[in-house]
Formats: sequence, structure tokens, C-alpha cells
Amino acid sequence: FQWSSPPEAIERFKSQEIWFPPPQFYEFCRLCNFSSLRELQKFSSARALEGCERWMPVMLSAADGFIQLLPGDELYPEDPDYTGEKKMIMSTDKKVEDLMKEGGMFHRIVIKNINNLAVYVNIQAKYKHINPLMMNCDNSDYNSRL
Repeated sequence: FQWSSPPEAIERFKSQEIWFPPPQFYEFCRLCNFSSLRELQKFSSARALEGCERWMPVMLSAADGFIQLLPGDELYPEDPDYTGEKKMIMSTDKKVEDLMKEGGMFHRIVIKNINNLAVYVNIQAKYKHINPLMMNCDNSDYNSRL
């Protein structure tokens, strides 16, 4: 076990020292919004009673990668499979880059390969949550000091 700040964990992920799944990458990107543990605690205390939303990512298979679609994304289905019983996977012959150029409302994780993820969010977070910093695992421009 090793303690790492969110930016350090992302750097270790990029260098393939460690691996974590896309939801954890998304959360590390959210944590990068905070410069200290005190700031994170203040934020979480202030929004604790606001509410939560149940999410189920929906996988979109593209010609050259995958996109995990999240609620609010323009490609997210109206009736997602919250139970996981349907194993809902959407597919397209388009490339990820084309889907990104065509889109306008993003809440997604782009997966080029197991160690190449990118988070794209331009929607308003619900319940006073904070959106993750939009970052590609190839980009090391982080401001968090957690």
C-alpha cells in the first residue's frame, strides 16, 4: 500500500505503475479540484445533505476505442439498465475523435486503451457536486496538492 495524492495516482497510472478502473480515474479527477484535505472536508460537509444521483455508465463501442457515457451526456440513453442484467453496450462505426467533434453535451470517459483514459464533462453537476477536472491521462497539468 502507498498513499498518493490524486495527481500522483494519475501520474502512476499514466506510467503504468498502477492501474485503476475508469470510475476511480473519474473520482481522482474530481479530487484534483481540491488543494488540501481541509478544502475537501469543507466541500463535503457543505453539500452532504443535498442528495445523490444513481448512475449506471453505458458503454459505447467506437471504431477505435470506447466511451463510458454518464447521465447528462447527449448520447446517454433515456432508459439505462440500472440492474446490469441487460449488459447494455451501444456501438458505432465512427471513431472516438469524430464522436467528440460532433458532440456538444459531454459527461463521458474516453477509453483508448487500458492505460489511456480521458474525462470530458461540460454539464452542470447535480446536487451541488463538483465536476471532475477534464483531463487526459497523457496530460499532467494538475493543480491539486491533496
